[in-house]
Parts: sequence; structure tokens; C-alpha cells
Amino acid sequence: MAKPTLTAVRGMNDIFPPETIAWQQLEQSFRSVLSRYGCAEIRLPIVEQSALFARAIGDVTDIVQKEMYTFADRNGDSLTLRPEGTAGVVRALIEHGGLRGQTPRLYYLGPMFRHERPQRGRYRQFHQLGVEFFGIASASADAEIIALSARLLAAAGIPAQLQLNSLGTPESRASYREILLQYLRPQAEKLCGDCQERLERNPLRVLDCKVESCQLVAKDAPQLLQHLDPESAAHFSLLQELLQGMGIAYVINPRLVRGLDYYHRTVFEWVAEGLGSQGTVLAGGRYDGLVEQLGGPETPAIGFALGMERILALRALAQLAEADAVPALFLGALDDAALTAVFRQAEGLRANGLSVVVAGPGSVKSLLKQAQRSAARYQVLVGAADLAAGDVLLKEQEGQGEWRGPWDELHRGLTALGVDFT
Repeated sequence: MAKPTLTAVRGMNDIFPPETIAWQQLEQSFRSVLSRYGCAEIRLPIVEQSALFARAIGDVTDIVQKEMYTFADRNGDSLTLRPEGTAGVVRALIEHGGLRGQTPRLYYLGPMFRHERPQRGRYRQFHQLGVEFFGIASASADAEIIALSARLLAAAGIPAQLQLNSLGTPESRASYREILLQYLRPQAEKLCGDCQERLERNPLRVLDCKVESCQLVAKDAPQLLQHLDPESAAHFSLLQELLQGMGIAYVINPRLVRGLDYYHRTVFEWVAEGLGSQGTVLAGGRYDGLVEQLGGPETPAIGFALGMERILALRALAQLAEADAVPALFLGALDDAALTAVFRQAEGLRANGLSVVVAGPGSVKSLLKQAQRSAARYQVLVGAADLAAGDVLLKEQEGQGEWRGPWDELHRGLTALGVDFT
């Protein structure tokens, strides 16, 4: 077939049914969880003034310098397709007076744009669910929003590890920056090209680089946690206490820094297996100075964003693993006369949630070989004579357990051997 003349932009994907149904189901489950935490939806423009992101994210970040889709409109104004959502939420609240004596809890859901090399879990148009809490400086807000993030991942069925760090205040981080530079400069030649380039303008980014040579250098770097100001240290200690009280497990990752300049104090990520180096599925942190930086009142804030494509990719992997899981039962028909009964039995058991492999007709020897290859936990071989007698033998393939009884009561026999149909 001839290649179409017009195609989608690389890294920006069409989404068809039934995949769109999976998106809708995930979005619905997320909205249900968010409502339990008092979060309301905000809908933002896809295009913003470029200056918003330069001021919010930081004009020395990779996002602003390399990844943003920026263009001049017909009036000559510099506009940008939004690369993230937090800056837009803050701009909207300042513009419309949404922070006057209020503590809004908002979420957004929609596409973001970054010019990166497309790979699994990372696209040039990608979709994020973001949540932002405003007006609470205490670590209690950090703990609650992390609990919300844990609940969202649980709703999606995604097991992940929570990683925590604290970046301190801008002042303590500036002091640490000089300590870090003293360590990194003599080892600059060991760093990757990107880290050599960003060394002087943003040395903290070296700490979370995924290139092996950079990880080896970062391994022995001085830790920011050892240079926190007293208030940030107390804040981080209270957060850990609250998470432990809620039973939320975490690990402290001293190299976790995040890539945006507006973060300080708490930063966190949820990391899952299955997406290689792109294992972070949800990430965020505290950004108390951003509202004031963009012209609003001094307002503490914390938020996070999760990647919808990454969540859906992990769910697909989980469903594939489940589909490929070891079947519970092998049903083998010894002759044509038993085949219809075997298929009827298999469908009945499948309707009750059991994984069943059917084979036959065939000899006892050939069916036993097929049963072994299936790796099913249990097996039944049945022929016309067994059906006439109404008596079959259900056996464990790798154990001694067995049950003998009526063919029509095979469900009961499986239950007796420990199969859980719930």
C-alpha cells in the first residue's frame, strides 16, 4: 500500500477505539478519587505566553532551552504550546483573583507538548493529570497530596515505589550549589555531554542524570539533605512521620532533584518497573515561591503530575502478564464424543473467572504432553466412557492433590483443591 501523503507529526499519536475506552475508564476512576480529596477541575488554554514558562520553569532549564514548541503569532507575540500545567494554573489563579483568602485544590487533565526524542512512555504530545494544592505551608499538605497520589496509582492498579527528597529553601540550595560545584568541576570530563553543558548553570541536574558515567560521579557527591536549613529539615522530618502514620512506604533518594527551578523543600516521585529508564509515572513537589514570582501574593503550594500514557502502558503490561499467566486447568477430550462436553465445561468455568486450556481429541499420551506444556496447575482427561459413568479424576500436575467425582460437579472439586473463584 502506498504511504499516505499526510501523516501525524512524529511523536504525536492518534488514539482509536478500543484504546480510547481505556482512556475514558482511567479518567473516570481518577475523577472519582480526586472528588474524595475535595479537588475541582480547572481547564486551561493549550497556548500561553512564552514568558510564563521562562519565568516559572527557569530560562536555564532543558525544557525552556531545548524542548518548548514556541512560535510568533500574527501580532508578533511569542507563544508556546504548554510543556507543563502548573505555571498555567498559577497564572489563571493570579489573573482571576482565585487566591484571595482561599486554599483551592485544583486538577487539570489534558495534552502537553515537548520536543523530545519520542520513545515508549515519552512523546512530543503527551497527556498529564496534574493536581495542585494552594495556601497550606505545613508538611500536612505534602503528606495529604502524596496520599492522594498513592490512591490514584492504586485506582489504576499500578504498583510503584515512592521516592522522597528535600531541596531546602532557595537560600540553602544556593549554598549547597557551591559545595556541589567544588565536587563536580574536577570530574567534569567524566560527565555526559548534556551534563557538561549544564554543569555551571544547573549543577543539581547532574545528580539525577540517567547516564551511567554521571550516576557514578553523583554516587559520591555531597548530599543536599546534609545541608538543609533547620526549618526545611523539620518540615521533611514531619512529612516522614505523617507518611509512616498513614502506612505509606517510601525511600529517601538524595539524588532526586526534579528538572524545574520552582521546586523547593519536598520533591517526590513514584517509580514503576516496566518502562525502562522512563519509570517515573508520577512526580511533583512544593513550590512556595512560584505564585509570588509570577506576580501574585505570597502563597505556599504543592502539586504533582502523572503521565497518562505511562500509566496506560503499565496497565497494558499488567494485562498482558495476566493473560500470559499460568492457566488453572487443562481439560483434555479423549474422543470426539467428549469434545462438546469439554467445551461446555470450559466455558462455564471461564464465566466464573477461571483460566482454562482445552485440547483434544487425542490419546492419553499426547494429551498428557500437552497438559505439561500448558503448565496448568490442574488437569482432567475425559472420554465418552467417563461421561457415561459420570465420574472424572481431577489432579494436580505438580503435586499429589486429587479429587474424584461427578463431571457436572467439577467446580466443587476445584474448590476442594483450593481454587479461589472469587
